[in-house]
Amino acid sequence: MADTPEAKPDRVAPPEPHVTFIENCLAKARHASLHSGLPALADDSGICVEALNGAPGIYSARYSGEPKSDQRNNEKLVAALKGQPNRKAHYYCVIVLVRHADDPEPLIAEGRWQGEIIDSPRGAGGFGYDPHFYLPEFGRTGAELTPNEKNSISHRGKALRDLIEKLKSTGR
Repeated sequence: MADTPEAKPDRVAPPEPHVTFIENCLAKARHASLHSGLPALADDSGICVEALNGAPGIYSARYSGEPKSDQRNNEKLVAALKGQPNRKAHYYCVIVLVRHADDPEPLIAEGRWQGEIIDSPRGAGGFGYDPHFYLPEFGRTGAELTPNEKNSISHRGKALRDLIEKLKSTGR
């Protein structure tokens, strides 16, 4: 059986009661460290749309409710932007590394990926909002990029590179 949360009923997902990506990510990292007794790395990410005051934000995965559905999330996002000329959006990712559950100095890395939301989906790659996340400088959506292209410019790629730099500069 694969080592997944479903295969290990003793694992309890951490609550994400906070209103920021950083707070939720820190809670996840501390939770993992507490339950494992080891250093832990966690991430949290989502899409923030300017015209929607940052929504869906931390609620990106469940924007249209439960169960999670990329298709319903995208439909809700496009409907919320109907008639809205401002389509600017960005993906945001935060990665937190804690040495132990009570680490007073967690390493926090961030990455942003700028784009805009388009009404009609394009591309078969990626996941989530990628088919509607248009990158003007590339003339393509996130779902039309190759995995290597996406990794080199995405919010997660940027956050991971930020974390590596912070690890090097702190000597951890």
